Amino acid sequence: MALIEFTNKGIYCPQADVYIDPWKPVRRALITHGHADHSRWGNKHYLCSNSARPVIEYRLGAINIESLAYGETTMVNGVRISFHPAGHIIGSAQIRLEYKGEIWVISGDYKVQNDGLSEAFEPVKCHNFITESTFGLPIYKWKAPSVVANEINEWWQQNKEDGKVSVIGVYALGKAQRIIHSVDNSIGRIYTHGAIENTNEVIRKQGIPLPTTHKADAKVNKRDYVGSLVLATPASMQTNWVNRLGNVSTALASGWMTLRTTRRRRSVDKGFIMSDHADWDGLNSAIKATEAERVFVTHGSTKIFKRWLNGQGIWAEEVSTKFEGERLDVEEEVAEE
Repeated sequence: MALIEFTNKGIYCPQADVYIDPWKPVRRALITHGHADHSRWGNKHYLCSNSARPVIEYRLGAINIESLAYGETTMVNGVRISFHPAGHIIGSAQIRLEYKGEIWVISGDYKVQNDGLSEAFEPVKCHNFITESTFGLPIYKWKAPSVVANEINEWWQQNKEDGKVSVIGVYALGKAQRIIHSVDNSIGRIYTHGAIENTNEVIRKQGIPLPTTHKADAKVNKRDYVGSLVLATPASMQTNWVNRLGNVSTALASGWMTLRTTRRRRSVDKGFIMSDHADWDGLNSAIKATEAERVFVTHGSTKIFKRWLNGQGIWAEEVSTKFEGERLDVEEEVAEE
């Protein structure tokens, strides 16, 4: 019996009878992080990292959930299970499973670039590594976080001088907090969509400091938004919600902004290249650091990335999953204004 199997419910460890980020309801689920394509409602029992737990509970409601500190282990029918930082968002984890000397690591979503807010990615040596490949092409190479923060600051400052409101579309969990943490809030007030502000409050309550933000709503006079930075969800960027803010300059923060056609298609004024997923170099360095004998490639440029790894002398195979990576055409967040 293989330690890990790929099933129609998700990644499965039959020895421990646990699924990792299942996309159908199961009895016991190990969850890598709180994004909706990895953390779904309906499982009878959840296990995650300590710092991922508050957001997962907020999003899924009353669930049966336990959590572990990074590096802490639990034994399930002889399988040693532990969670290790993935660097994707606050609380994100790679899940390590060991049984009779065989080690698998399921990375979930990850990035090796330290954003200064999420727990930094930790390479975990293993025999078998399951990797994402959302940005598994050589064209995707990220700038340093400080450089991107300065780009946002300059755009925001110029918009303020022009009497405009700066509106950026970002995920409510992950990228929103990363921007709030990194920009220069002395330029002006930071407002947020309700889904983002609610998530901010959950994160603050677990002891993670974030600069002050204010919920954007219809009660605020348009004049008060002038010169401010507003963080909106991707879905709200396509609605009248943005029009309520007055004279706006719009932007999106995503790895997909590498492609100019994406920015034009989304009809925004500015694109900031920022992702919570590993870029090409990050994927390659992470895989090399695991020293894995076998690599399973999922969600993203799987075919091309698998072929590349094979050409580097690394055994690799594609795996089909329902994980989505980074998308701009869905709203996976709690839709509150």
